[in-house]
Amino acid sequence: MPAWLFPMTMQRFAARKSQSGKGSAARKGVSRVQDTIIERTNMANTTANYGNDSIRQLKDEERVRLRPAVIFGSDGLDGCAHAAFEILSNSVDEARQGHGNLITLTAFADGSIQVEDNGRGCPLDWNPTEKRFNWELVFCELYAGGKYNNNQGGDYDFSLGTNGLGSCATQYASEYMDVTVWRDGNKYSLHFKKGKVVGAKKKALQIEPADENRTGTTIKWRPDLEVFTSIDIPADWYRETMRRQAVVNANVTFRLRLEGPDGFTEEDFCYPKGIEDYVLEKVGSEYLTEPFFIQADRRGRDREDLPDYNVKITACLCFSRTFQMQEYYHNSSWLENGGSPEKAARSALTSALDAYIKSQDKYTKNESAIKWQDVQDCLVLVTNCFSTQTSYENQTKKAINNRFIQQAMTAFFKERLTTYLIENKEAAGKIVEQVLINKRSRENAEKTRQSIKTNLQQKTDMANRVQKFIDCRSKDKSRREVYIVEGDSAAGAIRTSRDAEFQGVMPVRGKILNCLKEDYPRIFKSDIIMDLLRVLGCGVEVKDRRMKNLGTFDLDNLNWSKVIICTDADVDGYHIRTLILTMLYRLVPTLIDEGFVYIAESPLYEINCKEKTYFAYTELEKNNILKEIGDQKCSINRSKGLGENDPDMMWLTTMNPETRRLIKVEPEDVATMENMFNLLLGNDDEGRKRHIAEHGKEYLDQLDLQ
Repeated sequence: MPAWLFPMTMQRFAARKSQSGKGSAARKGVSRVQDTIIERTNMANTTANYGNDSIRQLKDEERVRLRPAVIFGSDGLDGCAHAAFEILSNSVDEARQGHGNLITLTAFADGSIQVEDNGRGCPLDWNPTEKRFNWELVFCELYAGGKYNNNQGGDYDFSLGTNGLGSCATQYASEYMDVTVWRDGNKYSLHFKKGKVVGAKKKALQIEPADENRTGTTIKWRPDLEVFTSIDIPADWYRETMRRQAVVNANVTFRLRLEGPDGFTEEDFCYPKGIEDYVLEKVGSEYLTEPFFIQADRRGRDREDLPDYNVKITACLCFSRTFQMQEYYHNSSWLENGGSPEKAARSALTSALDAYIKSQDKYTKNESAIKWQDVQDCLVLVTNCFSTQTSYENQTKKAINNRFIQQAMTAFFKERLTTYLIENKEAAGKIVEQVLINKRSRENAEKTRQSIKTNLQQKTDMANRVQKFIDCRSKDKSRREVYIVEGDSAAGAIRTSRDAEFQGVMPVRGKILNCLKEDYPRIFKSDIIMDLLRVLGCGVEVKDRRMKNLGTFDLDNLNWSKVIICTDADVDGYHIRTLILTMLYRLVPTLIDEGFVYIAESPLYEINCKEKTYFAYTELEKNNILKEIGDQKCSINRSKGLGENDPDMMWLTTMNPETRRLIKVEPEDVATMENMFNLLLGNDDEGRKRHIAEHGKEYLDQLDLQ
């Protein structure tokens, strides 16, 4: 009989069982014991030799090449990228002092990087004070540089570089580095390889006459794969870094050159008004209040016995209903982890707005005060501050923790926002209204979250707590499978035909909500959906920032190895199947991604010929069966609903792992899957009409017009 006459499972899901003889296991056990004894003996011999000569010091380039993460924060791609930023930051410091207005970074196809500026040029010649060449100090000595005296009127007012580590550490971590400097009418050249200068120390610096008017520094190097695990810095990192530097260094052009298969592409980043232009670019015309710029100069100290230092505070902010962003910069470094400026904004803005809301009597009786999150959700804020004394979290400079900076910024922000609210009544009213909307939405979401979390975390006996759910006997999750079926009658038929050892049944009463069109509170009020989630047992994945702490999803808690959707082979059945798939896609998409979701195919036709019965799942299969039967007398019956099938037929066509047909729901392209779900079941009505008009004719043969 041809295979299509008696359909087999579309995919085999046999569990592999490893078997090994007892003798083999015993031999392996002896071998493992012997290995452990030898290993422990070797360890004992090694530690027994630990003495005075066991202590060693890393010298010169070893300090970075063997421990790059200490300086760069990582020995991976992040560390390699930070090394590039160290060289770039030296050019940034020059430009901010008014020396040069163009910085060019070139990323070559082989991973090499070049940074070029037209600043004053790094001094490389003999240093009479230190009695060494400056190139030795800058490129071969950690903790050496020209930015230690910023607070005493040194060469830099505010510098991104502070520790004297960046240039030297990057040189040490490079396969090679070429340094070219133009200053004092000369061209200075240096070459390094694997952390060491090329040539004799006294002759390493090559000097030749050059244009007296030309100044600047060009450094080209290739990060060493012996130091970093990867050196393929993405183009997006370069773009984002150059853009951010252009934002906080007004009117300086940052030029990015990327080498590709067709040569170099070039892109310029420049913001003439700095953070003001940037905020307008990000928020566009969709602002609730117009952006406004504030600035101030302060002087103070972090502790009574420490010296005073200067702080320059600049910020641009506005409020929006559709966009929120907070970015903090200090001495041109993007403070990804915030620190003092973030704490200042959080405290000052929340306090000022809370005080204004109280003064205007906008809280309802016994209503709680606003929180930072309520302000943050509608706030667009960029701060760009500078100080002559900066305490960075570490060399990666992703946060600062200066106490005085936080105090100065807190007082300044609170004062300026309070004044703004008083002087701009109309704008203040819009801000207060939106902040209170955010607050009340958050509180409602929190109540919903707590209710759902409590509901989902209950240790329930599913068979008793979930109405009409029929569990199986096995507790082995690798065997258990649940059939989600259409209605009580189908559940009854499947219950009598299933293998109760490992097959459970969960009936769905009618058509569930379209989860792509409803919000989370309404979805989680649906008893059907909550029952389904309890049966699955793995929780939910909620993509809503206000409900992020709902995070109860855990794939290890899934109660089943297969989640099988089983509906009638008609229009209503297909619709219910689609709605269940949509629910799974929105609430537990990992089940689809990881291949736990299946569709059970139901036969369209039952063909009886003498004592034989055939099942056809498509029109093509029906025609092939009829050709096989030939002129023999037979009866063809359109398949009934699942609830009307007899148990033997249900077991044979739908339940038996050896003969059923399962379609594994496994998207080949996640983006395509998302687009199709949103198109067919989301809120894009016009897109859905266009799709039906263009492609509807392709499905005319599948229409059920009976």
